[in-house]
Amino acid sequence: MGFSVSDQKNEISSEPNVVPLCDVLLVLLIIFMVVTPLIQKGVDVSLPTALNTIDMPETTDAILHIRKDGTMYVNEDQATMENLRTLLEEALITSSERKLYLRADQELEYGVIVDIIQIVKEADIEIIGIIAEKKTRGLD
Repeated sequence: MGFSVSDQKNEISSEPNVVPLCDVLLVLLIIFMVVTPLIQKGVDVSLPTALNTIDMPETTDAILHIRKDGTMYVNEDQATMENLRTLLEEALITSSERKLYLRADQELEYGVIVDIIQIVKEADIEIIGIIAEKKTRGLD
């Protein structure tokens, strides 16, 4: 905070020095700009690539994450084959559309996917969307 004494009427005026505050603000802005793209939503999986993709909606009721070692998460809750149906039903209890997004690792065994889709169908889920990375170039 700075202040000065003027010659007129011996008044003291005080003004806040905002330069250090602006410096701090700019540093915080740069930090957030660098860190924000690094933040990943959900469970870390290596997604397969696909040519024909559409953008996923911003809000979803249920996402089933499956890692290559077989560990599963319904949204952020860890699931097993035994409690998967229950967790899916709980995640979609308030949903008008019974839609599930499947986010599975590309190295996951096909047989595991078949077993999981059977459980998903038993949970009366009507639509299964598969999440994949958009392929940047044509087939090689």
